[in-house]
Amino acid sequence: MNKNVIKTSQLLKQIAFVATRNFSSNVFSTKYGGKHRVLLVPGDGIGPEMMFHVKEALKAVRAPVEFEEINLNSKTASDSLIDQTVLAVKRNGVCIKGNIETDHNNPSSQSVNVALRQRLDLYANVVRCKTLPNVKTRYQDLDILIIRENTEGEYSNLEHESVCGVVESLKIITKQRSRRIAEFAFEKAQKDGRKKVTAVHKANIMKLGDGLFLSSCREIAERYPDIEFESMIVDNTCMQLVSKPQQFDVMVMPNLYGNIVANVCAGLIGGAGIVAGSNYGNNVALFEAGTRNSGRGVAGQNSANPCGMLFAAGNMLKYLGLHEHSFVLRNAVVNTIGERNIKTVDIGGTATTSEFMKHVLDEIHHHTPEIGFGAIKQ
Repeated sequence: MNKNVIKTSQLLKQIAFVATRNFSSNVFSTKYGGKHRVLLVPGDGIGPEMMFHVKEALKAVRAPVEFEEINLNSKTASDSLIDQTVLAVKRNGVCIKGNIETDHNNPSSQSVNVALRQRLDLYANVVRCKTLPNVKTRYQDLDILIIRENTEGEYSNLEHESVCGVVESLKIITKQRSRRIAEFAFEKAQKDGRKKVTAVHKANIMKLGDGLFLSSCREIAERYPDIEFESMIVDNTCMQLVSKPQQFDVMVMPNLYGNIVANVCAGLIGGAGIVAGSNYGNNVALFEAGTRNSGRGVAGQNSANPCGMLFAAGNMLKYLGLHEHSFVLRNAVVNTIGERNIKTVDIGGTATTSEFMKHVLDEIHHHTPEIGFGAIKQ
């Protein structure tokens, strides 16, 4: 064979394995041989089970995704493995993970979840709480977007015991990060066609810290005159959420409030099992369950609700530009609940996890072409 032909063939094979960036969407993702490379971290509790079902669903929808897997959890966690995970996320650009438990009874135990968010600067956590058909809840037609600053506040890991029996825990609020999350919230609202942004705070008491966050949100709001802006104290926010949640559209807030409000909103639409969470930084994204609960109590019982993690996988596919795959996966979950009336115990049904997944996969197969949705657009 001609040497030039051999060299050309070798070059084409090398090109097929080069990491590329999708400049049109500002999303960094690694592709090998035409497939997106994604880091998968099973985590603790029901995490490994849920990741198995995510793989099943992505295979069924013929998504051009392959996984690099790192077994990081509460038992295997070490500085070197966390370093390896951070490097892998940066290399691939995208990660999907289960929750990693933290031993709150051990003062020296640091949260691996927080460490990953901070080291990767995943500054924006987004949780969408939208009611699903055929899931009985107190309120219907809710669609609330909670946007949480993810890297500072009470999660700064700055605590010390000044004298015996007296602990100081520092809450860090910076103007730069407050403006960054506010801008993210307004950009998201504008892009999604939403009408209002509510900044949640406690500036009546923490006048400097939360006051800085609130003033930063107000400054950014002035640049978006077409979007209504309001502010609300966090305790009143919780009361309003359980009494009149329809008033909320997009909500933006510091770290701890975001954790609390997202869990309240998850309860309003059916619980932790049906909510997905997305975390965004510059050129990296991490997808997970919305309430960051490991589900240890139901691990191995074939009873956990896989909806939240499947929705997280759907969000990941959309982020990668695989819109058809994302649409089919999301609709398969919704149709399983709404049209087939197949529900796990936590949302009023009797189905096991595997029974629920059987119907989801059947829905996917029904709406996925045998040849897939075409090659990844370069």
